[in-house]
Amino acid sequence: MTKRTIVNTDVAGQTVLMRVDFNVPLDDAQQITDDRRIRAAIPSIQAVIEREGRLVLMSHLGRPQGGGAPNDAKYSLRPAADRLATILGRQVAFARDTIGADARAKVAALREGDVLVLENLRFQREEKQGDGQFAEQLAALADIYCNNAFGTCHRQDASMVAVPRAMRDKPKVVGLLVAKEIQYLTDAIANPQRPFVAILGGAKVSDKINVIQNLLQTCDKVLIGGAMAYTFALAQGGHVGKSLVEADKVELAKQLIVSGGDKLLLPDDTHCGDSFSSDCKKQIVQAGQIPAEYEGLDIGPETAKAYANALQDARTVVWNGPMGVFEMPPFDHGTKAVAQAIAASDAISIIGGGDSAAAIEQLGFADQVTHVSTGGGASLAMLEGKAFTAVELLDED
Repeated sequence: MTKRTIVNTDVAGQTVLMRVDFNVPLDDAQQITDDRRIRAAIPSIQAVIEREGRLVLMSHLGRPQGGGAPNDAKYSLRPAADRLATILGRQVAFARDTIGADARAKVAALREGDVLVLENLRFQREEKQGDGQFAEQLAALADIYCNNAFGTCHRQDASMVAVPRAMRDKPKVVGLLVAKEIQYLTDAIANPQRPFVAILGGAKVSDKINVIQNLLQTCDKVLIGGAMAYTFALAQGGHVGKSLVEADKVELAKQLIVSGGDKLLLPDDTHCGDSFSSDCKKQIVQAGQIPAEYEGLDIGPETAKAYANALQDARTVVWNGPMGVFEMPPFDHGTKAVAQAIAASDAISIIGGGDSAAAIEQLGFADQVTHVSTGGGASLAMLEGKAFTAVELLDED
């Protein structure tokens, strides 16, 4: 999948409409608590403004009730625009709307090298609806469209799909961030160096059924952790106490165990507690032997050791989902052991977005892996082998 990138596009004197992912966390004082997504967009932003392009950035933030007036200030992108200005060390203009009078006036006032951030796309109901008329008005703001928002590439939102369609014969290109994500999550997986090991955690089997099925066809080993391991334990006739399980997915788990065969590795032991807290009573028990009053909160030490051994000789590793409650010691040990093993390996290591990205950052191993994805849902969809309309619409290189 070779798409034309923003760096291979002449932007001098042109207005570039770039979809970015500035969906950053904010505290009660409207202060950004993690600006990684803004920083991840900087190379593409600089590729425009340093070559005398005029840049208009659009993004969503949170889940506001679209179309409301006045717009909810707690979902405003102004803090993101201010943080971007600090990072760039230059002024960044901000429009109070997306396609209204303020946006149009500020786009018209842009000079070469200027940057403008539009207000939250989701203040317009038409964004989530994929509305064509809304997209036409956005497309009219610019000469070039650039998709640099991997986290929403699996969605059909207007800014992702309808806008590039509305650009028609204007250039529609990919940003450096999305190009990098595509490289790792498709090319590296389609042609992996072997052994190829996948680690899948998280709460629900249902969230990752298609991922497990797809990776079982291509991986040499698939390691299962997190709360979804308890559904597999139930499928094997085990006892899971108060653990989080999906009773309606037990039959499916049985099928995956059969189809996975030796490729599918399940926990040997479990670290459990009698309540969801750090100071609960704790036990390490064999998998499937959790006492009735306890719940599984992490893989056990024997499983952590076995999983680390499975990763030792890996040449390609994909990790999506923590092994336990990594935010709550001591139930972070399993996730930490896996993160350490990935960091110590010589493998091409790809960390899925969401909790996996948060865990690898929090545990201090982010700079020791090959790639940390910026999109949880998007990376899962790509691991399933899904095609992204938002990417397919972009120009070939």
